Amino acid sequence: MNQIDLTALSLPGVEVHDSGVHGLGAFASQDLPVGTKLGQYAGRRYSAEQAEAVDWDSSLTYLFGLSDGTLIDGADGGNATRHLNHACEPNCEAVEVQRKGRRIVLEVRTIKPVRAGDELFIDYALTVDESEPRTGYPCYCKSAGCRGTLLGPV
Repeated sequence: MNQIDLTALSLPGVEVHDSGVHGLGAFASQDLPVGTKLGQYAGRRYSAEQAEAVDWDSSLTYLFGLSDGTLIDGADGGNATRHLNHACEPNCEAVEVQRKGRRIVLEVRTIKPVRAGDELFIDYALTVDESEPRTGYPCYCKSAGCRGTLLGPV
């Protein structure tokens, strides 16, 4: 097992352990009906300007970009939601919600019923600049509708 303090990541109804898809994964510790809020994607927040100045490690990141240009780095103060792996046919989604006036948070919710023990997935639907190649983002989800890439549909 990867060496990490899993208790620091805990959320009700979610466990983190080794995944057959990639590294660590988030798993349901109980049956979860559609619409169950798993928690907010947590971590250090960066403004768009701050994010541009950081030299991000491209091998493994826990970054989530919001529509206002803010980035959340789940590797720094994050919780179990950072371990939701990608699947082309996910059972969860991440939804932007405005809170406390103008602050945007990212809530993770189930979009399908999930059985205890099932891995929790979101569709990363990554985007790249037109100047970047669309290769180098392979998907390993093994779902029937797998696109073969972490990138969103064109």
